[in-house]
Amino acid sequence: MQKSSENFLVIGHRGARGHAPENTLLAIERGIALGAHAVEFDVQLHPSGALLLLHDLTLQRTTNGRGALRGCSYETLRALDAGEGEKIPTLDEALELIAQRVIVNVELKTSEGTAAAVAAVLRRFIGKGWPAQRFLVSSFDLPELRQFKRIAPEIPVGALLGGVPLDLAACATELEAVSLNISAEFLDAQLIADAKARGLKIYVYTVNESTEIAALRALGIDGVFTDFPDRAVAI
Repeated sequence: MQKSSENFLVIGHRGARGHAPENTLLAIERGIALGAHAVEFDVQLHPSGALLLLHDLTLQRTTNGRGALRGCSYETLRALDAGEGEKIPTLDEALELIAQRVIVNVELKTSEGTAAAVAAVLRRFIGKGWPAQRFLVSSFDLPELRQFKRIAPEIPVGALLGGVPLDLAACATELEAVSLNISAEFLDAQLIADAKARGLKIYVYTVNESTEIAALRALGIDGVFTDFPDRAVAI
């Protein structure tokens, strides 16, 4: 089981997107092999009820398919090439592969039932012996994240933000989140101070240059999402 160095968390973005096709089992395994303390991936709920790892709502950027994920049958989706011969994984497959070796950050990419479906799967794995603290569930869709927290209050959540709210980190406190996951573009000293005063961890995305990772660490943040976990681990 990987542990963070001096509590600075290196989170492999979509597995290890810089080294393997994103959101695939290969990328997740590569991220772990490169020393990531956690891996992050995106999850969508398909009309079939399957939870699939895919960032976009459409298929063409990351697979050899076309059109919307929701417009394809489960069987069609599973036959697609998601890069280097990989297929679109299910959440169950990803967790079975990880086998508690690292922390898992599940990002909810869709609403309308995604929170409940993900909560059911994570609780099933907790029943198999996973500690709830090995999970971190996040989303830009804060109402969906709030719904997840209502269903599974024992599983940590992180408020995922693309900008700085007027009330700074207050939204994370309202969600009973343990972390604020924010773009490096919007990080500033006032936000860091407010998050720290609220007892929140600050994880910054997506940071790939070694000099920037080092500079952010010097500011007192708690970790980074990176396509290249090896670069962050080296620091």
